[in-house]
Amino acid sequence: MIKLPNSFRLTFENWTSSDPVEQAVLNDGKEQLRAGYAAIIENDPDSKDRAFYDTKNGFLQSQQWIRTYTDKNLTVIGKLPVFDPKVILAKDKAAASLSYCTDESKASTRNRRTGEVKGNPAGTDPEVLYVISMGRNAQGVWQAVSARSQRGGCAK
Repeated sequence: MIKLPNSFRLTFENWTSSDPVEQAVLNDGKEQLRAGYAAIIENDPDSKDRAFYDTKNGFLQSQQWIRTYTDKNLTVIGKLPVFDPKVILAKDKAAASLSYCTDESKASTRNRRTGEVKGNPAGTDPEVLYVISMGRNAQGVWQAVSARSQRGGCAK
């Protein structure tokens, strides 16, 4: 399991399934998200942990996301609840879609140089819907193929 510092806490609500394949998707999706935030905190867009949970294309996409923080010398602090996970498996169970929501209202960025802390701008919906397309590699690890997000896309 990927460790994050106490200054940033991801909490996963109801990330369980009675289906073992769905649970594997949830478990690897959770680690994929942890790996992304660990890469931001470690200022490492080329993180090997992230590469483990991403396909080549998924890695290039997540690298761009990580760089939106690291290029500005930002890290993340606070709490980020991750909730309402849904898994849709392909018929052959070799691909899946994982969607979940995050609530950024208690999370902030901190500038590594100045120490300045910023939350979301006023009027910005703190909830973000993520949809991750995942595939299972030869080792059985569910990896992110692509991701998209929609601010305010979570059901209220």
